[in-house]
Amino acid sequence: MEPTLSIERLTIDLPEGADRPHAIRDVSLALYPGRTLCIVGESGSGKSMSANAVMGLLPRGVTVGAGRILFQGRDITGLTEAQFQALRGAGIAMIFQEPMTALNPLMRIGAQIAEVFEAHGQLTPSARGERALQLLREVGIPDPERAQHAYPFQLSGGQRQRVVIAMALALEPKVLIADEPTTALDVTTQAQILKLIKELQVRHGMAVMFVTHDFGVVAEIADDVAVIELGELVEQGPASKVLVNPDHPYTRRLIDAIPKVEFHPSGTREVPLLRVRNLVKAFHIGERVVKASDDVSIDVMRGETLGIVGESGSGKSTLGRAIVQLMQPDSGTIEMDGKDISHLRGAALKAHRKRIQMIFQDPYASLNPRARIGRILTEGQMAHGVKREAAQARARELLKLVGLRESAMDRFPHEFSGGQRQRIGIARALALEPEVVVADEAVSALDVSVQAQVLDLLEDLKQRLGLTMIFITHDLRVAGKICDRIVVMQKGRIVEIGRVEQVFLSPRAEYTRNLLEAAPGLELEGLA
Repeated sequence: MEPTLSIERLTIDLPEGADRPHAIRDVSLALYPGRTLCIVGESGSGKSMSANAVMGLLPRGVTVGAGRILFQGRDITGLTEAQFQALRGAGIAMIFQEPMTALNPLMRIGAQIAEVFEAHGQLTPSARGERALQLLREVGIPDPERAQHAYPFQLSGGQRQRVVIAMALALEPKVLIADEPTTALDVTTQAQILKLIKELQVRHGMAVMFVTHDFGVVAEIADDVAVIELGELVEQGPASKVLVNPDHPYTRRLIDAIPKVEFHPSGTREVPLLRVRNLVKAFHIGERVVKASDDVSIDVMRGETLGIVGESGSGKSTLGRAIVQLMQPDSGTIEMDGKDISHLRGAALKAHRKRIQMIFQDPYASLNPRARIGRILTEGQMAHGVKREAAQARARELLKLVGLRESAMDRFPHEFSGGQRQRIGIARALALEPEVVVADEAVSALDVSVQAQVLDLLEDLKQRLGLTMIFITHDLRVAGKICDRIVVMQKGRIVEIGRVEQVFLSPRAEYTRNLLEAAPGLELEGLA
């Protein structure tokens, strides 16, 4: 069988001042009709740059230094921008990681899909609208007749990604490139998107290039695998071989980084540090009332890690924010050591904040970009009366504790990688020596290898400092690695509470079973 797309000894040169001379060097890959090639590597490996080169979308200053790219036997390496525009969509299409950046926020969904046909001079205006509606049906958008008139912000993340897929499929391309298209999605929505891409591939006979950092996703979708480390192709072959018997240490390291479920001994944790009783928190969205927390009751035992798991909209983050007192419940109580903390004010709230701290999902958004790390780590301490010298000494200790150098004190957040920024967020949460840490999707934006490092760090700090942790996540794999017990939430209500082994091996709720079935990579450890 002839490949639909061939990348032959491709080298992509980076501009002067970059951390290395080449984004990728001497890389050769082949995509075949009806097969999915997964390109795997960490952030900065060059995998996305390979996809951008195929689409003619390399950033300014980044150039093809050697090699060629063949599409159906034709060398497309040196096409003009006009020639690439004709090729994009019609021959090769791309699904981007973040659909909101790929969609025009001011255009209705149906019009954006119809615009693809207009740009290529295809179909009449009325036929374009009808075809757009057909594509929305094909990609499984709920109520497509209504969705075609919606704006992107009116759809969920998974629905927006389906729209982007519809646009990519509009002209029936021979090659579909998917660049981390499920990273930001819940596991159930991710599973739906992966299944959809596979179904559409079979239906249309496309060759698919799927760019990812997660071998759990690879196990779900790949026929063939190529592994790239710092621009070098270190391993490639059939997925069945690479997943089960990898040759290269880097490949083994990425596979090992998939969160492994661990069953912790039950111990004697019977002392509740936190009690949540009948918590209700509602939000008014237009004329609708949505209960993000609907009569929620849980106990958090001293010294345990309690996981709160669910999809977006399940209410898990609302519960975490109420516990930290970043929002107040409409009714119900939150007790810490027997004292109601659900409606604290003034000095009492300030004192409470020392005892419970939060690690946020996005460390870049939660760190002041104009403040040096030293200030970020000391201002909370000083607000609680710690002298500047003592606060700075504590900040240096915290940086060492989370595996960073003291020199980080003088740098700004943008000078650090995502994983390093999350370590700084952890250090900030520990600055006031809290008893409880609430981690809200603290690793969901990280590569799996960096994610594994941060999870190990959290577990180490918990044991060393005697912390109680509430770990909020949509990923049951992550919860299974770090938690003692798991609370499963759906639409504001608790549907299951149990120890990790009970939730994974004998789940009681159908919703929990659906989450387990959707979690990528569990079959690699015999739990699927």
